[in-house]
Amino acid sequence: MSLVGRLERNISKLEKSIEKDHEKIDELKAKCESHKITKAEFNVKRRHIEEKIRAMDSRMRVLQGGIAKEKRHLEEKTEEKRRNKKEAKRREKNYFKWSEENERKSN
Repeated sequence: MSLVGRLERNISKLEKSIEKDHEKIDELKAKCESHKITKAEFNVKRRHIEEKIRAMDSRMRVLQGGIAKEKRHLEEKTEEKRRNKKEAKRREKNYFKWSEENERKSN
């Protein structure tokens, strides 16, 4: 699997875990409203989960930047290959012209 594929897979994993954390916050809110936990306990747990979410968001941004950089690198690589092929064809064409001219001169 390519680097881009692995990065995209990691991003999707992070997105899933962020969704789960949002669900955890909703569950905590429901517990708080049903008076199973105190408001202070809810706030502490919610802040902890939100910090985790922020950390995962920043990791996702870093991975997305890596994807963009890798895609740019691959595009540059294919462009370089295309240029090299053109250059090789041009050299080959010029070589054949040069060899034909030398044959005419020698005759």
